[in-house]
Amino acid sequence: MSAADATPNDLESFWLPFTPNRQFKREPRIVSRAKDMHYFKPDGTPVLDATAGLWCSNAGHCREPIVRAIQEQAAELDFAPSFQFAHPKVFELASRVASLAPNDLDHVFFCNSGSEAADTALKMAIAYHRANGEGTRTRLIGRERGYHGVGFGGISVGGMVANRKFYGPLLAGTDHLPHTYNRAEQAFTIGEPEWGAHLADELQRMVDLHDASTIAAVIVEPMAGSTGVLPPPVGYLKRLRELCDKHGILLIFDEVITAFGRLGHATASERFGVTPDIMTFAKGITSGTVPMGGCVVRKHVYDAFQTGPDHVIDLFHGYTYSGHPLAAAAALATLDLYREEGLFERAKKLEPYIAKAAMSLKGHALLQDIRTIGFVAAFDLAPVEGLPGKRGFDAMRVAFHEENMMVRVSGDTIAVSPPLIAEETHLDEIFEKFGRVLDKVS
Repeated sequence: MSAADATPNDLESFWLPFTPNRQFKREPRIVSRAKDMHYFKPDGTPVLDATAGLWCSNAGHCREPIVRAIQEQAAELDFAPSFQFAHPKVFELASRVASLAPNDLDHVFFCNSGSEAADTALKMAIAYHRANGEGTRTRLIGRERGYHGVGFGGISVGGMVANRKFYGPLLAGTDHLPHTYNRAEQAFTIGEPEWGAHLADELQRMVDLHDASTIAAVIVEPMAGSTGVLPPPVGYLKRLRELCDKHGILLIFDEVITAFGRLGHATASERFGVTPDIMTFAKGITSGTVPMGGCVVRKHVYDAFQTGPDHVIDLFHGYTYSGHPLAAAAALATLDLYREEGLFERAKKLEPYIAKAAMSLKGHALLQDIRTIGFVAAFDLAPVEGLPGKRGFDAMRVAFHEENMMVRVSGDTIAVSPPLIAEETHLDEIFEKFGRVLDKVS
C-alpha cells in the first residue's frame, strides 16, 4: 500500500474514542501497519510500541501463527450462534482458559470486550445471590480510581471521575472503597508497596454501614491499570478475600489488563496467591487481534445456576458474538504462542530489568513518582499549573511525532507496557527515548 493510499483524505467523520478530536484532526497520529514490536506510519517510519497497542498486543503484532489461524477459520466457519448452539473451538478455548486460571475457576463465559466482561461479572454476582435465595444482595462495591470499562455497570463501580460525571446517577446501590495510592508512603516503589494493606479494612466499614445482607460483590483490579498503574499493597488482596469470605460477598478481579502475562504469570490471581470468585479477562486473550473478553467463574458460582428444569435458560445474558469462531481461533493460536515462546516466564525474568531501566530516570525534575511491577512501568509527571493532563498529553504527542514511540497517557501519568516479546535492547530504547521526551516537555 502506498503512503497516499494509507493516509485518509478526510478525518472528520470518525469520532475517536477517549480522544480530544479537534486536536487529533489538526495533528493526527496515524499508523497503517504493524509487525512484532513496531507500528509503522503511512510514510513507512517505524514507531516503537511501548504500550502493546492498548495493553493488549502481548505477543507482538501480526504474528504469523495467529494471522494464519484467523484466515483459516474465516474460510472454514465464519460465524456460529452461541445461543442454543456452539462450535468446537469455543469449548477447546474455554478448557484452555480454565486451565490457566487458579484453583476451581473452571467455567468460562465469553463476550467481546473488557467492558462487557465487567458488566457480565456484575450481573452474574447479583443473579448468583438471587439463585441462592438472597435476593436482597444487590449492592456492588468498586474502588476509587478503578476502571471497569464503559458500560453503565462498569462506570457505576468504577472510580475515575471523568468517566462518571457526564452520565447521571448511574446504577443505584453502589459504593466505593478508597484507592490504595499514597505518594508520601509509596513513591518510587518497585513491585508491591509495603504501605496500604489496612485500606482493605474499609470493606468492613461498608458492611457495618450497609449490612452484608445487601452486598453482592466487590470488584477491583488486582493492579489498577488505566488510572496510572497502582500495584496492590502487600497483603491487601488477601485481606479483601478474607472479608468477602467472612460476609458471603463475591470477590471479582478485573484482569482485563493483568491476565495473560502482563505481571509475569498467567493471571494476577496466580501472582498474588488470591483466588476471586469471578475473574474477567480480555485484551491479551487474542493479543488484540480479534475482539474477545470473558469471565471465569468458580464452581460454586456456576453450580448455583444449574438447578432449574432442563429446558429453561440458566443465565439470561449473552451477546450475539460471544465465543465468535474467529476470536476463538485467534485466542487458541495466541495461547499456543505464549506457551511455546515462554512469554509469561520471559516477562517474569525481565521484570527486574524493566524496573531498573525505569528507575534510572529517577531524579529528573519532571518526575514526581515512578512505579513498576511485572512488565509495566508508570511515570507521574509534574502537571502544568492550571492545566491538569496537559503535560502528560504533550509527552504522548512528542513521543509519537518526535521520538517515533507510542506510549499510554492517563492524565499526567505515562504508562509503559510493551509487548512481552520485547528484548532488552527494546527496553533500553524505550527509556532512552522517554528520557528525551521528558527533557522536551519540561
